[in-house]
Parts: sequence; C-alpha cells; structure tokens
Amino acid sequence: MEAPSQSRVKVIPLGGVGEVGKNITCFEYGDDIILVDVGLGFPTADMYGVDLVIPDITYLQDKLDHIRAIFLTHGHEDHIGALPYLLPQLGIRLPLYCTRLTAGLVRVKLKERKLVEGAQIHVVNPNDVIQAGAFKVEFFRVSHSVPDGVGLAITSPAGLIVHTGDFKFDQTPVDGKVTEFGKLAEIGNRGVDLLMSDCVHVESPGMTPSESVVTQAFDQIFRDAEGRIIVATFASLISRVQQVLDTAYKYGRKVAPLGRSLENNVAMARDLGYLDIPENTLIKAGEAANQHPLQVAYVVTGAQGEPMAVLSRIANKEHKTLSIQPGDTVIISATPIPGNETSVGRIINSLVRQGANVIYSAIQRVHVSGHASQEELKLMINLVKPRYVMPIHGEPRHLSLYGKLAQELGYEESNVLIMENGKVAEFGPDFGGITGTVPAGPIFVDGSTVGDIGDVVIKDRGLLARDGILMIVLVADAESGMLAGSVDVVSRGFVYMREAGELLDYVRSRVEEQFGQEDLLGDRAATIKRVKDFVGDLLYAQVKRRPVVMPLIMKI
Repeated sequence: MEAPSQSRVKVIPLGGVGEVGKNITCFEYGDDIILVDVGLGFPTADMYGVDLVIPDITYLQDKLDHIRAIFLTHGHEDHIGALPYLLPQLGIRLPLYCTRLTAGLVRVKLKERKLVEGAQIHVVNPNDVIQAGAFKVEFFRVSHSVPDGVGLAITSPAGLIVHTGDFKFDQTPVDGKVTEFGKLAEIGNRGVDLLMSDCVHVESPGMTPSESVVTQAFDQIFRDAEGRIIVATFASLISRVQQVLDTAYKYGRKVAPLGRSLENNVAMARDLGYLDIPENTLIKAGEAANQHPLQVAYVVTGAQGEPMAVLSRIANKEHKTLSIQPGDTVIISATPIPGNETSVGRIINSLVRQGANVIYSAIQRVHVSGHASQEELKLMINLVKPRYVMPIHGEPRHLSLYGKLAQELGYEESNVLIMENGKVAEFGPDFGGITGTVPAGPIFVDGSTVGDIGDVVIKDRGLLARDGILMIVLVADAESGMLAGSVDVVSRGFVYMREAGELLDYVRSRVEEQFGQEDLLGDRAATIKRVKDFVGDLLYAQVKRRPVVMPLIMKI
C-alpha cells in the first residue's frame, strides 16, 4: 500500500534534466523546502540575442517562506551562475551553504551585481552536517574539474537521498583530493532510497582520464611553442589555471589572465590559497604586451564560444589589446557544451586563418571531462546501493543510456526514474515514482532584461535572421481613408534594394492594385493583417521565401 503523500519527500528538478546546464533541484517535505544548485545555461545558436538562460522558479513563488536553504555542489556556472538573477527573488538573506572555493566564486558573482553585502554565505567542509527544516544535509568530497566539489547525502523523515553533484573518480586530481570512496560506502550501508547521479559522460566506456593527463599535454605544447601561448578555459576552472602557471614557470614564461570574470576568480583563488603561484609568474595583461613572445602566456575566457568573451573578440579582431600574430599557439582547453559546437568551430577557423596554431581536444588531450564515464557510474551505484536511481545533468540520450546501464546492474525499469524538468517524483517508505508536473521552462536573459522575451520573440528573431524584413508603408487620406500616393516598400535583410528593384516594384504595384480602392482606416487592424498575408503569399510565390512583412498605415 502506498504511503500517504504527506509522509513522502518530493524531488523536483526545475532545470538540468534533459539538458546540460541551469541545474537546480527542489526537495520538499511538508512545509520545508531546500534547493540544490542554482545554475545557468548557455544559449543555443537559434536563441538569437539571448545572453544566458536561467531556470523558471514559478513553482517556488508562493512557497518562498518555506525555503530553508540553498546548497551548492561546486562553483561552475551551470551550478551557481543564476544566483545573481534568482537570489533576489528567492530571498537575498536565504542561507547559502557551500565549500570555501565555491563561496569565493559566488561572492565574485554577487559582487558584480552589488548583492554580496546582504548574502548569507556559510562555508562548510566535507563531512559537515547542516539541519535545514526537516532536512539533514551531509557533505562528501568528490573529484571534478574544479576543486572543492561535493556531493550531498540528504536525509528527511521520508528517507535518504544521495545527490552526487558533478563527479568522477580521479586518482590523481590536480589538488590531490580524491572522491571519498569510504564515505560513499558508509552512506550506502545506511540504506539509500534514491541516487541522483551525474550522467552526461555516460556515452564513454571505461574510466574518465585524470586531470594529470592535461598537464602532460601542456608540457609538450609549451616546450615546442615558437611564439606566444593563449589558453582559453572556463573562468571558474581554477585547476586548469594552476596547470598553466606550473607549466609556464617550468619553461620560463609569465602568465597574464585576461577577461574580467577570470581575473576576479584568479585574484580570489590566490587570496584563499587555492592557487599556488610560482614566484614572478603572474603578471597583468598590460605587462604581457612588453614581454618577448617566448616568455609570455595568456589565460583567457571564451572556451565555449561566448560572443562577448575574450577569445571570441580576438577571433573577430575586436579585442582592444590582444590580436593574433603568426606563430601564436592557441589552446582551447574545453569540450564544447552541446549546442556550442558551431560557435566554437567558427572561432577555431578564424584563428587558423589569422595564422595561429590552434590546439583543441579533438586533436590533442588539452582537456578531459570532469564527469564520470560508464565504469565510474557503475561504481557509484554499487557503492551507494540505492533502491531507486535518477540520472540528472544530461540530455535525453544520456538519461536513457544511464537507465540501460542501471538495468545492466540488476535494476528493474520501474526503479529507474527518467525525469524531465518540472516532473515531480515522490519517495516514501513504500513508494517511489513520478506523480505530477510543475512549470519549469527556460527564462531568457537579454542584456539587462530578465524574462521579458519568450519563445514568440525568439521565433521572430529567427525569421528576421533567416529571411529579413519587408516594410510596406501605405499613406491614407484622413477624410476618405483611401490610398494617397504610391506605396513605399523598404527591405532590410531580405533583398538588396538596388539589385532587386524589379521585385520590389512588382510588390508595390500589386499592393496598390489590391488595396488602392479600399478604406484603409475603417478597420486598420484587419487591413494590416490582410496586407501582411497578401504580401507574404506574393513573395513566397515569387522567391519561395517568407520575410517578416510589416505593413504601416500612415494618415495624412
């Protein structure tokens, strides 16, 4: 018999499931709610003009008084990046629990938005236990591509849930701190009801290579480089910055960080002791310009092809202080997030055309994943021994493959929960399953506006980008409403007006012929729609294209 719902814990991913990015999960028991991670996503190529994508927290709007705390697993953008946008809505004084480096990265982000003064950031260590309402949250260390990553053991009256965070079983991580195997086994022996596991690297067999492999690749590249070296990476990837510093020092190069977020994070990590900077190695970007090409390396933002980041501006010849010189070596130390492949490829091609030697993960191991491969995912399941498993942090194909992997280990299909953003799963002593849905769509950040544009605007921008716009200007007599003078046709992004005069003249004459004897002002809205439909059909019949047609009726 099913347990009554009030004795169950609800698990609601509001982001990060069926996609890579904007991770946030709501855990709810009775009147108590905790959140795990508040991340952002990067726009895909068809999200024209969108800078960032953040989770929709509509479900939480009438439950703000029930939220007891936010727990952060690590400091990557897809886990903390939405805090500056959502924390004011959730409650600026809501307690945030995270490890020391993650706290530093959060402070940097909140400081940029002038939010850090009110924020309640509490630093925790692995094995610390926090009580938040009905929830007891215990931290355990995991290896990832950024130091200070943790997973969570979340206990409520309904049972025990393990959230892995982003993890892999790296035996030689840059910071020397491996995933806590013993702790995971001990938690597993308590009786785990649900394992929520990172699954984005499930397509890869075996074990994910160690971060130390990147050090070996850097050593060979720095040794052989015949000019300046530019390394592009994530602004939060402090371990990678350490590898660049160590290798540069070995080969007599100084290192200059470039990019506001990266410079801020490097300064913070240095102050907290997470960067061990060799003597006289770290310099300002302004000083780097005066160094011999064989004595300097840059670390820059933009490894994911972000349009405003340093690497993109270098590739587009738009950066104020750094441009490509023949003989430069550019290392893109990242694997493109799904959806970013096109923009990253465009940057690589531009850099190559400018004379750079570009090295990226497809041709040399200058980046390794921070996520577990198949054998590590199996090991996590076998250590934790949960009743149910739920893959998170992955696209639909990753979730499906993880489900098959779990079934190979003996799990019934009914004990593998394949979720979507907004689905509600409930767990209790005698129950585990999906019971409903809540709103959980994407919210677009466009410049300084948040949520002011939606799918309709994005669709319109796509039409404008693909086929352009054609404006039809009709001047109507104020008294009769009849057409007064010739129709004006203006093209932007559809056809070049000087070379398409014949087509535009044809459109003009047909509009005048069709609407020249009508009262244009009688029902202006209806007339505008008829002009729009008429011109749209006319153009498609002529050139098989559908630009955005914008009729304007002016009264004189």
